Amino acid sequence: MRCLVCEAWSLSHICKRCQSTLLRPTPKKRHIIEDFYVYSFYGYSEIEELLLTKHSYIGAYIYRILAKNSFESFKAHLDLEAFVIPVDDRIKKDGYSHTAILAKALYSPKLTPRYNSLWASNEVSYAGRSLEYRLAHPRGLCYTGPKADIVLVDDIVTTGLTLKEAYYATKAKGASPIAALVLADARD
Repeated sequence: MRCLVCEAWSLSHICKRCQSTLLRPTPKKRHIIEDFYVYSFYGYSEIEELLLTKHSYIGAYIYRILAKNSFESFKAHLDLEAFVIPVDDRIKKDGYSHTAILAKALYSPKLTPRYNSLWASNEVSYAGRSLEYRLAHPRGLCYTGPKADIVLVDDIVTTGLTLKEAYYATKAKGASPIAALVLADARD
């Protein structure tokens, strides 16, 4: 097959050369609320086309590559024991959950993904929507996960509303959200 980025022949959807040069993460930290921070690895515009693959079957492969190049290397620097909670990890029409793929990349002896613990009761799509629309249509996040330290996982932080809602929903049920990890920050 050909690399989706440079079109060179590759055994992977994105060749090793493009992964090491174009997908080199640049971790950033963004304050969301209280003592809660979001860590991102790319600017949205840097990987926009790759992020949009989540709406197709090939996104499962692309998200595994992105997670490997960012989350897997970052987890080595985390010295905490926590559950990893993907935001709304229900399986979509393409047969996978992109947030579950990201959470799985964080698995370690100290970081344990817990799936189907935080889901949206309102299946609203925020793609391309204004802040006003997002404020008027909350996701209605429900949390049934552990009452323990947790790390939230999502693919993109735009306004931060989803992660704020996740923070409050998990905290209201006795969890202690420590931080959030996302692939990209739209505020690049």
